[in-house]
Amino acid sequence: MKQPTTSINEQITLWNQQSALDAGGQHFKTIGIHIELEAGAVRKLPAYVQTERYQQVMVVYDTNTYEAVGRQIIDLLQSIEVGITELELRENKVGDVIADEATIVQLLLAVTPEIDAIIAVGSGTIHDVVRIVSYKMDKPFLSVPTAASVDGFTSAGAPLIVNGTKETFQAKAPQAIFADINVLMNAPQTLTAAGFGDMLGKCTSLADWKVSRDLGNEPYNQLVYDITEEALNQCIEKVDLIASGSAEGIYTVMHSLLASGIAMLIADHSRSASGGEHHISHRWEMELIKGGHRQILHGAKVGVASALLADHYRQLSVTHPEVKAFAAYKHIPTSAQMKQWLSAAGGPSEYEQLEMPAEWLELALHSAHTLRNRYTGLKYMNEHQLI
Repeated sequence: MKQPTTSINEQITLWNQQSALDAGGQHFKTIGIHIELEAGAVRKLPAYVQTERYQQVMVVYDTNTYEAVGRQIIDLLQSIEVGITELELRENKVGDVIADEATIVQLLLAVTPEIDAIIAVGSGTIHDVVRIVSYKMDKPFLSVPTAASVDGFTSAGAPLIVNGTKETFQAKAPQAIFADINVLMNAPQTLTAAGFGDMLGKCTSLADWKVSRDLGNEPYNQLVYDITEEALNQCIEKVDLIASGSAEGIYTVMHSLLASGIAMLIADHSRSASGGEHHISHRWEMELIKGGHRQILHGAKVGVASALLADHYRQLSVTHPEVKAFAAYKHIPTSAQMKQWLSAAGGPSEYEQLEMPAEWLELALHSAHTLRNRYTGLKYMNEHQLI
């Protein structure tokens, strides 16, 4: 694999310096996450635990992530003088682990005062459960991703299902991330494709962010925009490598997901990475849970939703030239182009491939904008009955 000239930790240092200079009176967070992104990264976890002088750690996983790397982590930790508590998160009736009240309570009841840190082993859902419990119990947590599937590993917000509704709660970012390329390469390609779909969603979220700035007077920062756009472009440029599951392809998509997540941390909000396409995905997720269906990968839904919105958004720039903010939509790739990239990466590109009821498409297009108090093209089209 071609070695990067700059590590992601060096990039974080540079971004911290730039955000301090570019703040312009706005509040931006200084990022202190340490990241190991390389083959064999999990082997550095025991030394980190020793450096932090943790005496007792909890390792949280599910059935799949235990086999992926959880067992290896426990074996590695047993080589040092640290107490280990294990917790396997329970599946719901349809076989999914979801970030809802029941799963959160399971972890809350298992964490004792003696535990110094919690290690999240998995992808998005396990991280969301761990981050909210870590925040509520004021304990640090460490991240071990098992797939390059979402950009939420670095997040300080926890998207949770509460009373059947998707809501994001203030939580905390991990203290360190150990993203092992060998582990990520062994994940199913559908998970990697979902990570690519989550990144491709930035085509619409970045444009929505400029619209929210101009029409909704919402906070905006060019540095955060640029970090996210560069991460998006890297994924698009290397979609064939990502589809192949090669080390370079996996490194690219994971690096991009981490960069997108760090950008959200700098801004202290998710507008750069979450626009109308994410609101649609959240609506679908809520319907799946309400109907007792198996979950569909977050990034798969986001990618399809972004492709669905792309031509609608491009049309806004043509039919409403008087709304200067819609110039941001001119440069979104066409729906056809986005579908081609999604297919190339090995994920779904059409709504029908998600195998959800046909009526949920119209439901999401006409109601998803109400889930977040955020101005998007989707919100505009609904307010003006254009969709």
